[in-house]
Amino acid sequence: MITINAQEVKDIILINPIIRKFQYGQHIVTLETGRIAKQATAAVLASMDDTTVLVTIVGSQKIKPGQNFFPLSVNYQERSYAAGRIPGSFFRREGRPSETEILVSRLIDRPVRPLFPEGFMNEVQIIATVVSVNPKIHPDIVAIIGSSAALSISGIPFRGPIGAARVGYIENKYILNPSTEEVKRSNLDLVIAGTQNAVLMVEAEAKFLSEEQMLEAIIYGHEHQQVVIKNINSLVEDVGKVEWEWTPEVEIPEISAQITNLSESRLIDAYQISDKQIRSSQVNVIKADVISTIKEKFIDLDENRIHQIMYMIEKNIVRNRILREELRIDGRSKDMVRSVQVHTPVLQRTHGSALFTRGETQALVSVTLGTDRDAQNVDELTGDRTENFIFHYNFPPYSVGEIGIVGFPKRREIGHGRLAKRGLLAVMPSLDSFPYTIRIVSEITESNGSSSMASICGASLALMDAGVPIKAGVAGIAMGLVKEGEKYIVLSDILGDEDQMGDMDFKVAGTRTGITALQMDIKIEGINKQIMAIALKQALEGRLHILNIMEQVILLPRKDISIYAPRMQIIKINPEKIKDLIGKGGTVIRSLTDETETIIEIEDDGTVKIAAPDRNHVQLAIMRIQEITADIEVGKIYHGKVTRIVDFGAFITILGLSSREGLVHISQISARRIDKVSDHLKIGQKVNVKVLEVDRIGRIRLSIKQALY
Repeated sequence: MITINAQEVKDIILINPIIRKFQYGQHIVTLETGRIAKQATAAVLASMDDTTVLVTIVGSQKIKPGQNFFPLSVNYQERSYAAGRIPGSFFRREGRPSETEILVSRLIDRPVRPLFPEGFMNEVQIIATVVSVNPKIHPDIVAIIGSSAALSISGIPFRGPIGAARVGYIENKYILNPSTEEVKRSNLDLVIAGTQNAVLMVEAEAKFLSEEQMLEAIIYGHEHQQVVIKNINSLVEDVGKVEWEWTPEVEIPEISAQITNLSESRLIDAYQISDKQIRSSQVNVIKADVISTIKEKFIDLDENRIHQIMYMIEKNIVRNRILREELRIDGRSKDMVRSVQVHTPVLQRTHGSALFTRGETQALVSVTLGTDRDAQNVDELTGDRTENFIFHYNFPPYSVGEIGIVGFPKRREIGHGRLAKRGLLAVMPSLDSFPYTIRIVSEITESNGSSSMASICGASLALMDAGVPIKAGVAGIAMGLVKEGEKYIVLSDILGDEDQMGDMDFKVAGTRTGITALQMDIKIEGINKQIMAIALKQALEGRLHILNIMEQVILLPRKDISIYAPRMQIIKINPEKIKDLIGKGGTVIRSLTDETETIIEIEDDGTVKIAAPDRNHVQLAIMRIQEITADIEVGKIYHGKVTRIVDFGAFITILGLSSREGLVHISQISARRIDKVSDHLKIGQKVNVKVLEVDRIGRIRLSIKQALY
């Protein structure tokens, strides 16, 4: 007889997972918990068909001493085994996070962070690990859904769950969670996340969609993701989570009142100063005075608590001023765009450059043109790809008047660079029409709100300056919101303080004809269709205003690229001639590139790309390629060089290519009879020859004497 003790019974129960399955668009979503990673605070294995992400949540029950912010960390990581691959790195294991991993980590972070309660400062870590992937289903939506489910069953204070959806737009129809192949054909790639009642985050790339189409896409995604929220709530009921015992820190009215009396009137005066640096300096002086005074009375009071109270005072000053429809911090009305200044070109040796300044935000943007060899090879879980358009965004500490560490780009820089790139993709020329690799770098030299949108404006100008034939100019603007109860004000072109103390950061980029990129982060619940419609309308007005100013400086791309940029041209040859152009062991192509000082790239379909420092080198290379790949014509006279001498004649290379070698029989060297070939020809000697015959297997019979007459 076998006996099982109580602990073994408990272990057996834990092995049996709780599973929730539901239809979501064209896919089946599965949420499983209770079998894997049981020592984490919560863990969910989320799947959408064959794409699976393991999401774990670990929360600390205690707050670290001196903690004055919410320490949430989100790590999305892809494992090569998920796609049945071994990493290609030297160590054959995954290394530093890829750009995709960083972007998806931000995609998870942005909608969940606002749903933790004010004052919650316990450390929380979310790790989303891709363990299986179907190349047709990107793991990002699965990771967001899994994170929402894991947080919801963790017991950690969280005002979720949230749902997530990808929305495409193909043939005038919205598509829920399109496949990766469908996304390539779609005029829209939109990711949306939100609670049952409100949208929290939108990230979108579009091909000139109107404001109405974008708004409908957001509503479509929010409506369809309700099935996710419903099923996560059902999972929570099945699991039966235990809520954490957490209460926000109780304010001491006496301390709050004294801090308010000491600082409020002074802060009101400080926020009348429009210059950011002077205002910040004055606010810092006020804070130092207040902290010194309060610490004398309340010796044991944590200084962080004083900072929190003063921040709330600042926040109320800024928000109430806006809600009373007074002028904003820098003296503008709600829908007014800051002063815009545009200069192009600004850098002498770059291929294209522009300086875009909007208020106290400034971007110095440069464009570099390169060849296919400069393209970026991207190794992703869903497959390899080559990027011929690269956008890098740099945010040095001096841009905000600070001293800081300068090193690898941070997550924010990666995210802003990607947003700027999305805003430009719709207007970029095809590789066939403009065969260059294009790299844009935006250096943020000043920052006070919406530097990513300044990067888009500056990049559009720099591309035109570089002679890149973009389809239209692109501008971007950031919108904000202040909402209390039913009253709200939508702000155009927000400052850094308005972003930090407001309720929404809504960035819109586009041309005169439509939107090309959109990013929205909501910090409160209650953003409805009406507010989004107003924000989109004001964004359009602001975008057109900025485009008007940009077009006064440069309206169309320059007719020619910079004299410092490489010259490129594409020609087509018969694919059967590729072997002639390459030559045995690559000897011909190497000799040709050395002779013409060019870079030549050959594709299997006969496409030949030629890059050189100037047009003359390109034209020389084209002429030589045409000579090498031309069909030999019987009866035509060619220039050739003696390469071999034998008893019965000499071998002549025509068109400078050894594989096009022909034989001049001894009888065809001269009109007179000769006994010895070497008496008349020397190796390396250049002669004219006439083609007498090309036989079935390509052998060429030549004549020197007939070329003379």
